[in-house]
Amino acid sequence: MSTDVATVFEIKGWDESPIDEDDGARKVTRARVTRSLADGIDGTSLAELLMAYAPDGSASIVGVERVRGAVGERRGSFVLQQVGRYADGVARCSLTIVPGSGTDDLASLTGQGEFYAESGMTGTITLALEFAEQSAGDAASRAQ
Repeated sequence: MSTDVATVFEIKGWDESPIDEDDGARKVTRARVTRSLADGIDGTSLAELLMAYAPDGSASIVGVERVRGAVGERRGSFVLQQVGRYADGVARCSLTIVPGSGTDDLASLTGQGEFYAESGMTGTITLALEFAEQSAGDAASRAQ
């Protein structure tokens, strides 16, 4: 079953610290980011991001983010892989659900999408999600 989801998020916490700041080299940082999610996905998330900054303030971004909550009536968690860029006050990332990362009602979840946020505390995540149909045996083994 395929589902398109557009979710609004609000950043609740951003803790960024340098990993490496050599003279003349691009600054590299690590950020731990917490978000609340509403609408298409209702829940929370925790992301670990690595960023490599350019002298103009733009940055390349890679990270992983665990989302916990509900997609419609289905509850559980899953992990998003992020790859993107911050430039001119806008962060844009491609997202992929890490295969096998789903739990509970989201165990069979796969998909991809994008992340968009202008400078500030809010933004959107859009995902095209797939829920694989499970056999009775799969559901029984997951319950053990």
